[in-house]
Amino acid sequence: MNRHVVARVGDVPPGSRVLVTLDGREIGVFNVDGEFFAVRNRCPHQAGPLCEGILTRPVSSTRPGEYAFTEEGGILRCPWHQWEFDLATGRSWCDPDRVRVRSYPVVVERGGADVRVPGPYTAETFPVAVEDEYVVVDLGGRQPS
Repeated sequence: MNRHVVARVGDVPPGSRVLVTLDGREIGVFNVDGEFFAVRNRCPHQAGPLCEGILTRPVSSTRPGEYAFTEEGGILRCPWHQWEFDLATGRSWCDPDRVRVRSYPVVVERGGADVRVPGPYTAETFPVAVEDEYVVVDLGGRQPS
């Protein structure tokens, strides 16, 4: 089973992140305007702590001297050498075809038995209604390129 509950949605408000260790890998889970992304906390340049970097937005320009931040998307900037990566794809902005960070699919699911990780033991269970939502990272999945 490669799915891991990492946090409640309310524990990762928009614009924030949480660092978790899953199967020995440190992963940053980011909330960008209610959309969740997960990437490996290791910059491919020199193995810096990528997920501790600045979270910003893509910049667009119509002509020299003018620029604007776009409304959608998230860019993560490595704190060591300022390399930038798209949170949705893991691709770098400097060389998107060759340099990327590992990204993982993230879903928000309702709480319940389908979210828990099964163990080797069984116990008598009782029906429970859960009202919260959870952030779930799938280490076995691949993000589309």
